[in-house]
Amino acid sequence: MTVLTEALDAKAVADEVMAAFTGHDQIPTFSSRPGGLTLRQAYCVTPLLRAAFEGRGEGVTGRKIGFTNREMWKVHGVQAPIWGYTTTQTTRELAYTRAVRVKDFAEPRIEPEIMFGMKAAPKPSMSDAALLDCVQWLSLGYEIVQSIFPGWKFTASDTVAANGLHGALVIGTRHPIEPRAKEWLRELAIFQVELYCDGRLSQRGGGALVLDSPILALRHLVELLANDPDNPPLSGAEIISTGTLTLAMPVHAGESWTTKVSGIPLEDITLAFE
Repeated sequence: MTVLTEALDAKAVADEVMAAFTGHDQIPTFSSRPGGLTLRQAYCVTPLLRAAFEGRGEGVTGRKIGFTNREMWKVHGVQAPIWGYTTTQTTRELAYTRAVRVKDFAEPRIEPEIMFGMKAAPKPSMSDAALLDCVQWLSLGYEIVQSIFPGWKFTASDTVAANGLHGALVIGTRHPIEPRAKEWLRELAIFQVELYCDGRLSQRGGGALVLDSPILALRHLVELLANDPDNPPLSGAEIISTGTLTLAMPVHAGESWTTKVSGIPLEDITLAFE
């Protein structure tokens, strides 16, 4: 493929993805079409999606990391984490979110996640402690993910082309990293969560399922971007959602989902759907 052909293909893919987002529609996977779509080509779509978001008045608030839970790799045919953008349109505060509308997404699922608010730009060579020192606050919240591909059937390149399957980010209470950075670093790797739907236990998980710790998921993203010629590295003002602490679960109108936490001083969180 020539650079020109890749650019034209990327623009067509980005336009189709944005139309699917706007209409809450589902489309055939790009990987199944003649010629397919490689992961390298998919990341060429990402800057075009960012430009499209910004073109309709949205600002970038940060990145979401997807597929940090290795248990999901075989289920969805991926082999490593991916990422997408979060925006002012998709980012919300849990304290001010009464409910999330299911009809705003295509086949939505819920993911409890640790989120980091950056205060400095991280570098790939940093130690875990130095990476955490680039973080101003952490939060337990939810990402709503969606599949514009029917039945949640796709490849890694499809997920990247679809902005990492991102739907919405709902941020819980923000806890400062200082003065307990050492404690956070230890707790992030070992804490446990239970995910309930209408009071019934749905999933168990914890920090270890996120590439062994959410801080290691952040490291993976920093390293991935360091080798990406088409997309910018993290800035010191981004929110990073580090990946689901449990399997992603389908949601329906009328449900209420609660995440209960142990082993780390974060509050339980609840999100309703309508």
